[in-house]
Amino acid sequence: KFCPIHMLSVRIIQARNIKSRDLLTASDCYVRLWLPSASKGKLQTKTIKNSDNPIWNETFYFRIQREVENVLEFAVCDEDPLTKDDMQFTVLFNVARIRPGETVRETFTLKSEVRTENTGRGQQDYIVHIGFHVKWGLGLHKQTSLCMIINISSKQGKNLVLSVPASHEGTQRTTEDTDTFYFHCVKAWEPILKVRLQEGDNSNLSDTLTVPLKFLPVRHKVKVTLPVRHVSFKHLCLCIGLCFSTEKLDVRFGYDLCRDEQEFLLKRKRVVANALKRVLHLGRDLHGHEVPVIAVMATGGGLRAMSAMFGHLIALQKLNLLDCVTYVTGASGSTWTLADLYEHADWSQRSLEGPLKAVKEQVTKCKRNLMSIEHLKYYHKEIAERAKAGHVSSFTTLWSLVQEMFLHEKPRKYKLTDQRKALEHGQNPLPFYAVLNVKGEKFGTFKFREWAEFSPYEVAIPKYGTSIPSEYFDSEFFMGRRVKKLPESRICYLEGLWTNIFTRNLLDGLYWSSNSNEFWERWAKDMVDIEKHSPEEDITVIEPPSCLSGKLYEMFQDIMTKRPLLAKSHNFLRGLEFHKDYIHQKKFIEWKDTVLDAFPNDLTPLQKYLCLIDVGYFINTSGAALFKPERNVDVIISLDYGLGNVFKQLEMTYKYCKIQKIPFPKVELSEEDEKNPKECYVFSDADDPRAPIVIHFPLVNDSFKEYKEPGVRRSHSEMEEGQVNLENNCSPYYLIRLIYSSENFDKLVNLSKYNILNNRDLLLHAIRSAVERKRSSR
Repeated sequence: KFCPIHMLSVRIIQARNIKSRDLLTASDCYVRLWLPSASKGKLQTKTIKNSDNPIWNETFYFRIQREVENVLEFAVCDEDPLTKDDMQFTVLFNVARIRPGETVRETFTLKSEVRTENTGRGQQDYIVHIGFHVKWGLGLHKQTSLCMIINISSKQGKNLVLSVPASHEGTQRTTEDTDTFYFHCVKAWEPILKVRLQEGDNSNLSDTLTVPLKFLPVRHKVKVTLPVRHVSFKHLCLCIGLCFSTEKLDVRFGYDLCRDEQEFLLKRKRVVANALKRVLHLGRDLHGHEVPVIAVMATGGGLRAMSAMFGHLIALQKLNLLDCVTYVTGASGSTWTLADLYEHADWSQRSLEGPLKAVKEQVTKCKRNLMSIEHLKYYHKEIAERAKAGHVSSFTTLWSLVQEMFLHEKPRKYKLTDQRKALEHGQNPLPFYAVLNVKGEKFGTFKFREWAEFSPYEVAIPKYGTSIPSEYFDSEFFMGRRVKKLPESRICYLEGLWTNIFTRNLLDGLYWSSNSNEFWERWAKDMVDIEKHSPEEDITVIEPPSCLSGKLYEMFQDIMTKRPLLAKSHNFLRGLEFHKDYIHQKKFIEWKDTVLDAFPNDLTPLQKYLCLIDVGYFINTSGAALFKPERNVDVIISLDYGLGNVFKQLEMTYKYCKIQKIPFPKVELSEEDEKNPKECYVFSDADDPRAPIVIHFPLVNDSFKEYKEPGVRRSHSEMEEGQVNLENNCSPYYLIRLIYSSENFDKLVNLSKYNILNNRDLLLHAIRSAVERKRSSR
């Protein structure tokens, strides 16, 4: 949609009674302005030295659209030549409150009742005034993006530096084999091309060519000449072509299921209907609307999750229930199971004993050679080749390669999109791999994280209603277009992201090692505060704590929230803008669950990279994809691989869904259940037909101690096989254990099989109830 462009002028006049954050001198203040919907960079006034009442009287101009969310950020800073500049306060001003043609003078006053970032009520006894004029001017331009193509006519321009500061690419340099360059930018920002020739020690004296792109015709090539004084040839010719980026977007917008998934569901529904008829001994075929959507939802848990999930799936297959499942989701360790199985197009139609045997061989094998000289050379070579191709390199890249050798001992060419072959005829459930997108610094995972999901069809961040084909994930995007195309990575690099436990910060570690209920209470309180704030509020003032306490707080915050082993992936949301009413969109509200959702300048489209981590740093669940109302899931078979409190993750999932108003049955447990958990629980909500029936299988050893199969008691010599140690830290299945004995592997897999098989009746009863509910809802 093309929208008219308006000119916004902002004049920063003065401030009064600025309290210096330096102990010995008066303030050296300047104002930094940031309007990301109108400019890539930040603007800044001059610094007024040694003054508590600085006067700037400077005017800045922005070209904006009224249809997008325009939040202008003013940061008043105290310049410090020795350390990081001190932030006096920040003002967030919603430009929507000003009408076109109107001039407004605003004064911001900080009083003692102003709420501060971390201490609640501020105690400042000074008042600060900032005034500025805002004036609109109606323009005739339409918002669009430009693609600029530059050809260098001479190979002698090998040291040419081309820069478009407002573009996605920024600065590019010529090489021996490259003479064509692409820049993608927003036309309304009036980008400028700067070209200079660097020749050795004369780089500071190089000639520079500046070309304002607004003066160049679109869809026509223009030749420009760069005069050169310090080299043998006298000038260098560039051929510049501008074109509108009006081709089809590469990012899909909307909350509907993609076409591939819709087509898969039609095929899978026929498979599920036939399977349910056999399993439930129905007297007639099920009509389309009577077929429930059944999903398997697995948690993470390293090798424990990977091994136990094989046992669970084998048991479901034995009960003929695997063909009744439409979706299967995994997180962390359980993604290894799914990635292994979906390498085979008909995995659910054949015996799983073969894949299980292969996994056992790897899990029980010594891994001493993972860091051998030979392997280290291989890792280095792979990382270097990926970096040269344009992939983002991080510690997670190394972890991905080590993990691949750990699980498979050799490289695999296998990719995520190869799994589409396993879905062509609806012969297997559709898999989803769950992960979180977080901030690289300043925020812990509880303060900010967004669900992300990977499938063979798409990669999506549901909160924004955005998704891309899975094969595009590694490419660079700008304004919804793939501006640098990179080939799809092997699946090991995605597995490294899905199981990324290294990008945590100290605050996440504190959560893991303390009472998580405190974090959940804080999150619930934050959600209440979010509801009280809206970007439509005209003015928001944020003031950090003063002087020494502020520096200590900032230092402590940096230490606690910095992610030293940051994982980076190209951000396919980059350059997208928020509609002015985004905060009221029903679908956005369903996923709005962080302290930053009401502050568009801080959300993911403004970030250069995604930072993807293991879901366990928030809730160890893979269910986010199943909570999407468009998938209309009726039954969830919950497979929990946690040790210790076996209900913790399910209870957290329920609390999350309750706060988010996502239909989910209440998890009610007795004291006896807490002390001596059973093998299977069924939770449902009779009052809300939208809530799925949840069949929960915690990882417990109950009747398996005495029974090797349902109804078959163990002999005296077989009792040892029923002793499975699940006592958290002292368990042979503890998270950090990377090798299992053959005996312990068999025990875990057999326990998982048994718990499913022994609760066949509960499973069938719950599924039958779902069928009846679907019939009666018509």
